[in-house]
Amino acid sequence: MQFERQTHGGEYRQRALQNELVSLMGVVSPASMVDLLLERAFEIGATDIHFDPREDGLHIRLRVDGMLHDILQLTPDLVSHVISRLKLMAGMDITEKRLAQDGHISKESFQNHRDIRVGSGPTIHGERLVLRLVPDGTRYTRLEDLGFDENQINSVKKFVSAPYGMMLSVGPVGSGKSTTVYSCMELLNQPGRSLVTIEDPVERRMKGVNQIQIDTRVNSGFVEALRGVLRQDPDVIMVGEIRDPETAQIGTRAGLTGIRVLSTMHAHDCAATIDVFRDFKIPPMFIADSLNCIIAQRLLRKTCESSRETYVPDEITCRMLGVDPERASEHRLTRGIPADSNFYTGYYGRTGVFEVMPVDARIREGILHGRSSRELTELAAEAGMTTLEQAARRKVLAGQTTLEEMHRVMTLNAGY
Repeated sequence: MQFERQTHGGEYRQRALQNELVSLMGVVSPASMVDLLLERAFEIGATDIHFDPREDGLHIRLRVDGMLHDILQLTPDLVSHVISRLKLMAGMDITEKRLAQDGHISKESFQNHRDIRVGSGPTIHGERLVLRLVPDGTRYTRLEDLGFDENQINSVKKFVSAPYGMMLSVGPVGSGKSTTVYSCMELLNQPGRSLVTIEDPVERRMKGVNQIQIDTRVNSGFVEALRGVLRQDPDVIMVGEIRDPETAQIGTRAGLTGIRVLSTMHAHDCAATIDVFRDFKIPPMFIADSLNCIIAQRLLRKTCESSRETYVPDEITCRMLGVDPERASEHRLTRGIPADSNFYTGYYGRTGVFEVMPVDARIREGILHGRSSRELTELAAEAGMTTLEQAARRKVLAGQTTLEEMHRVMTLNAGY
């Protein structure tokens, strides 16, 4: 998952892209239209392309900085040509329209651009396709580039270099967990170590790392792959996601036997991760002894650098940000100005906000004694942990994002 959008070459934005595609409709073939759309999507840093069938034709939307934007509407007579073109490129069965399919478009098709994962499925108006533009494996490999503060970076590096144990990155879908784990793997990627990843699918290719893509069609899921890897003398194992009790059980045991285990999990915050392990029926002793660090995270859109304004916060805003209203004039907040350069959102790029909880002696004791997630959070905060909300407020006060964006992301995930 990309944290900050970067362009390659031309600066194609929403209106320019729409005008370009509309001008070519009826002039070039559907195949050429598809090729151009994919090329432009890479250039503007889109992460997904949605082809949604409706009564009036095919609606094409791009996901940029986590938000979907309408780009083009194709007339009904072009729909089958475009869908067939994409399915052929992805190696999918163009005659099968009733069942969901998965496909893949290799980067060789687009002059060394990134790979594309394709998923299809039926709707009442026809077949729908969603394309995931796989992140560029050559970027966002340094923890310093992701949005951690200095203390958090030092803490993460300390536990990444621990001789054994489990480190987790947690949060909702699309919060950048995989990027964080890959960045940690890059720190560990040295010739003297045996590194293995188990993923569904492999998102980024890493030199010197043995990467395994699971295949449930031949009964090779996370559990089976993890069991096999543990017999192959690994130093570091990265499991794409812990999503069931058996994977959690094997992963925690591996972390106790001299292996470094990195993985992701769906949990609201650091302390809530412990509740997930408890729901998986993992014994408290295994949780306390195998976990050494948990990272919770979210992604916030950044205020557009080229189209923004600053303002002094009012009293209500100050109280929301924990600032003394009497000192409001000392602060300059930012807000973006909608423009074609930022897809008329006022935002451009994203940054991460993080909560890093070391599983130290106090947290271990709390886990063993069945403390609630709220109590564990309080223990960690007393030891100096910056919470997600605190990290987000700091980004607002630093002018990197807006109060509205902070509320959107934090409120959206409040009940996660």
